[in-house]
Amino acid sequence: MGERILVVLLLVLNYLLVAEGEQADGDLTSLLSLMDTLKNTPPNWVGSDPCDSWDGINCKNSRVTSITLSSTGLVGQLSGDLGSLSELETLDLSYNKDLTGPLPQSIGDLKKLTTLILVGCSFKGPIPDSIGNLQELLFLSLNSNSFSGPIPHSIGNLSKLYWLDLADNQLQGNIPVSSGDISGSGLDKLHHAKHFHLGKNSLSGSIPPQLFSSEMALIHVLLESNQLTGNIPTTLGLVQSLEVVRLDSNSLSGTVPQNINNLTNIQDLFLSNNKLSGSLPNLTGMNALCNLDMSNNSFKPLDFPGWFSTLKSLTTFFSFHGRKMENTQLQGQVPTSLFRIINLQTVVLKDNKINGTLDIGSSYSNHLRLVDLETNSIDSFQQNDVPNVKIILKDNPLCQENGGVESYCSSYQPTVSYSTPLNHCQPATCSSERISSPNCICAYPYTGTLAFRSPSFSDLDNKTYYSMLEEGLMQSFKSHFLPVDSVSLSQPIQDSTKYLKMNLQVFPSGQDHFNRTGTLSIGFLLSNQTFKPPKGFGPFYFLADKYEYFGSSGLTESSKSSNIGIIIGAAVGGLVLLLLLLLSGLYAFRQKKRAEKAIDQSNPFRRWDTVESKSETPQLKEARMFSFEELKRYTKNFSQDNDIGSGGFGKVYKGTLPNGKLIAIKRAQKESMQGKIEFKAEIELLSRVHHKNLVSLLGFCFARGEQMLVYEYVQNGSLKDALLGKSGIELDWIRRLKIALGTARGLAYLHELVNPPIIHRDIKSNNILLDDRLNAKVADFGLSKSMVDSEKDHVTTQVKGTMGYLDPEYYMSQQLTEKSDVYSFGVLMLELISAKRPLARGKYIVKEVRNALDKTKELYGLHEFVDPAIGLTSTLIGFDKFVDMSMKCVEDSGSDRPKMSIVVTEIENILKSGGTNPIDESPSISSGFEEVSRGSSSHPYNSNDTFDLSAGLPYPKVDPM
Repeated sequence: MGERILVVLLLVLNYLLVAEGEQADGDLTSLLSLMDTLKNTPPNWVGSDPCDSWDGINCKNSRVTSITLSSTGLVGQLSGDLGSLSELETLDLSYNKDLTGPLPQSIGDLKKLTTLILVGCSFKGPIPDSIGNLQELLFLSLNSNSFSGPIPHSIGNLSKLYWLDLADNQLQGNIPVSSGDISGSGLDKLHHAKHFHLGKNSLSGSIPPQLFSSEMALIHVLLESNQLTGNIPTTLGLVQSLEVVRLDSNSLSGTVPQNINNLTNIQDLFLSNNKLSGSLPNLTGMNALCNLDMSNNSFKPLDFPGWFSTLKSLTTFFSFHGRKMENTQLQGQVPTSLFRIINLQTVVLKDNKINGTLDIGSSYSNHLRLVDLETNSIDSFQQNDVPNVKIILKDNPLCQENGGVESYCSSYQPTVSYSTPLNHCQPATCSSERISSPNCICAYPYTGTLAFRSPSFSDLDNKTYYSMLEEGLMQSFKSHFLPVDSVSLSQPIQDSTKYLKMNLQVFPSGQDHFNRTGTLSIGFLLSNQTFKPPKGFGPFYFLADKYEYFGSSGLTESSKSSNIGIIIGAAVGGLVLLLLLLLSGLYAFRQKKRAEKAIDQSNPFRRWDTVESKSETPQLKEARMFSFEELKRYTKNFSQDNDIGSGGFGKVYKGTLPNGKLIAIKRAQKESMQGKIEFKAEIELLSRVHHKNLVSLLGFCFARGEQMLVYEYVQNGSLKDALLGKSGIELDWIRRLKIALGTARGLAYLHELVNPPIIHRDIKSNNILLDDRLNAKVADFGLSKSMVDSEKDHVTTQVKGTMGYLDPEYYMSQQLTEKSDVYSFGVLMLELISAKRPLARGKYIVKEVRNALDKTKELYGLHEFVDPAIGLTSTLIGFDKFVDMSMKCVEDSGSDRPKMSIVVTEIENILKSGGTNPIDESPSISSGFEEVSRGSSSHPYNSNDTFDLSAGLPYPKVDPM
């Protein structure tokens, strides 16, 4: 029995060792890239299996699904490779203040992401539009960073979004709604969202009426401390689910909508510090209202409204600090009934015209603590027994008459002092940086600041609220089985934005410090709002401090002594395990050698980097094999700044060689990688073609599970961008003829001078690049096919290509010939004439030109097709012959189409007839032309619109007539 167990153990250990040596998947590569760009990643991020107990990493089926690294002290910027974690569902990097730089566009590639939390970091720059691609996103929290620019309209695409928090950034511009965007996206489309937290930014413009509707499920709308103007939209009254509305500290004007009293569930309403005018709305019926602040506006003067006393839930009444210079104060006598509201705590009515006698009455609320009527016109005070209530009547006639000697004639300076009491014990004397917990145990607590954005209470001295909060925190920690002994709250304050803030300390259980798993779990529980505060505290956020005490030990001397036996036992067990590992290692080594011999012939990349394997390395001419580390260095860790495009294959990065030469690196994503033999064959194919009108392959990389091709960098982008005016390059008729000639020469070389011939299979304007002298270079050989595979004049293969350029005969027969490239080139010629996309709005350019063609008319009757940018005032040399050749190239039957060498000759003759030497290169263009925009979907190395027709995509019907 023991021998069987040993054999099984050896086999298992052998499997693990071999697996570790072979594993190099995309998730590992992405995490290694993250480690390269960040400092202070967890120290146990070692080995080749991130799913094997890496702190902050969770996996399913060996794929990374969760990264939670809050409060770890990360330093640096996020790598664009983050987008390659295709199974990632949760990303929480909160509370890392030195995590900076832009949020990479590749964040939009995380299509399975449900939770994105980056609270309390230092990210900057605009929020990328690609965030709208995260269709599964439920929770988006980017608050307390330095993001700038507008709120992307694309967030409106996140139909499942529940929580949106972009507060405390530097966001600008209007609140985006669908009517202001060509795509029809905006925040008004988020019908399932319950939280719009957008306060403390620099948002401007009016609040769009379209933002609110009866279809919304909102409970929190927080827009405080922005630069919003205009009216409060009446549509706000349609969202009857609302509980908290903060519109304070803006520049809103106009009247408060009368239908605001439809919001019968609202608990906190802040409209203060605006320019609101007109009459006060009647708030009768808003029986859930606890906190009302309408001060510092420009309302009409009015007598004290009686409906105030009907708000039975009112606890804090900050309303109506008047504006003396505008004569907008409340007037009349404060009714005694106001103070009978059962939960009332605070009444602040400074700077008004309240007069008569102040009478709080004998049956006032048991919770009442403050009545501040400073600077009014009160001339008498009915002094009943109100021992627990602070009365402020400074700068009223009453105080001026009595000389201000009464206690109620002095200013009010609130003082708040609270700290969680000890739990019936004496505080411990702690050494180093340890702190005594409420249970009098010395430890290193996890610390931070809790901030509540709209608390419904104002009595900050009331210990009951803090006790409720402490109890709620402990229940949440315990219910999630976190190693927490106790919590401590201290130093509550209310800042200028009326946020309630306090210090939080969370103490570990069982030892004097938390391990990383403990801090990550606590941070995530607070960052993703798993903890629900007690009623009255309202929406909150948490900003944690960095935790640095993982190396500490909380063991006492007695506990150390009691563990000696355990340590000795562990040592003996370790020796036995070491012996087993040595035996299994020898066994694994022998098995691995046998496996290497068995797979050697089927893995042509196994020893590409060794001298002995030159016969297996692709036979390259003027190309080289780059290491992963080299390309990483040339692209600055594949940074977002060097990301110049993407497509179905993966991403393209611009790099700079040590000699200053620019390169373009196509980096395949995992799902688009070829087999090793196919990749080797493609490299050998590309390395044997050399022509000035073809983009040169400089080398490749096959390391750490990567497939990368290195090309020359062609600086003026694609012909497509030039035709559409995106690159700033003006193409006159002669330049277009030369571009057509250069492309035709490149194709003629592939078809007729390369042995065996090569069919490009994806000729289109996006794959024709323009160098610094506007010479055309054919690019992107990802779909190319060599005729070495056939003894006939065609290759039978699955249909692949790009909609609009694809040869119909190839589509129908699946027989690929050089004439398929000729057809695509004919479409390209028509595109050079018109600058129109081959297939747009159901119209196919070949059919449209064929139907409009009239050789009896000037320009063959094609005036409406000629690109105005060419300039019709000048003669278009050889236009008729160019059109004739174009139409020959797009004949339905391949046998009726000319060879590319014939096309080359015809375009050369057209140029000669106009007095232009077709051998001359185009003149240099101004350096003022812009490069192709980084990240543009139409980048020359991009092939997003390339498709595989074997998957069933339709080809447009072509009318042969």
